[in-house]
Amino acid sequence: MEILCKIRDLQRAVNQFETSFERCYGISLNEGMALCSLSKQERLCTGELGEQLGLTPSNTSKVIRSMEGKGLIERELGERDHRQMYFLLTETGRTLLGKACCRKAGIPDVLAKYIDANDQ
Repeated sequence: MEILCKIRDLQRAVNQFETSFERCYGISLNEGMALCSLSKQERLCTGELGEQLGLTPSNTSKVIRSMEGKGLIERELGERDHRQMYFLLTETGRTLLGKACCRKAGIPDVLAKYIDANDQ
């Protein structure tokens, strides 16, 4: 039972951080993590992005739509298979990611101990 209570505390801390992060930067935690994933790779297809974020295909599509609507990512057709769609950061997305500082959003103490002091 103790482990379950610790997981509850972590979940509450993540929810608290997400609310603060969204208030600071105007994007959800999933959108921020998607931007981070895309910054590490040149481009990703929907399935790859969803896998990296741990989201269902439906939730991945919602995150992608929202980020496209905010001008943070753009679509690119596959070179060999034009039915394949890839996503990459726009300049707006790169700029926002560069400005985002998780510490400014306020990392709850429960989460802070899992984060390197040099990380943002």
